[in-house]
Amino acid sequence: MIGPIAGARHGPGRAFTGKLGRWKKRFAPPLARRNNSRTMIIADLAKIPGGKFPARRWGRGLVGQLGQPIPAKGFTMGYSILEPRGGQVPWHNQEQEEIYFIVQGEGEVCVGSERSPIKAGQAVFLPPTVFHQLTNTGEEPMHMIYVYCPGGDVAHWRQELNGTLPRAGEGGIPPLPAGAQPQCTKKPGE
Repeated sequence: MIGPIAGARHGPGRAFTGKLGRWKKRFAPPLARRNNSRTMIIADLAKIPGGKFPARRWGRGLVGQLGQPIPAKGFTMGYSILEPRGGQVPWHNQEQEEIYFIVQGEGEVCVGSERSPIKAGQAVFLPPTVFHQLTNTGEEPMHMIYVYCPGGDVAHWRQELNGTLPRAGEGGIPPLPAGAQPQCTKKPGE
């Protein structure tokens, strides 16, 4: 029990006898009320359709404020699969700090002027406003989880889908680190 509820009889040896239904209507989050009066929300990755990006990855949002199944306000979390030999989260930056956790596969990660191999079981921190890129360099799909906070929208998704993602090394955008995999700037359908 979290605390006393007006009109309820509780204490040592006494059971709660208040009207729980009335409490849920007043204090439970709206989504929880629509979910058969439960507060637990389980997102099933297998049931989230997701979307395909021109840089050869498929993404599904699990947590966030943009229609994801779990409507958390403080952070966003999703699952992406990068196709073998070049699937990518292209060179971009954003206001939020972020983590990429590699569940399966191997690749290359670039953060600012640094470049490094990355593999399953490793996570990389992406500081706010610093340009970064993740590329699958392996022969198998790379599965990764991303988490950023605060949650919300990030422009690079729309830019990639619209074919307007800024190119590395042009127009004030910093270049990729030396030796990095090239940035995918394909437009949808190319």
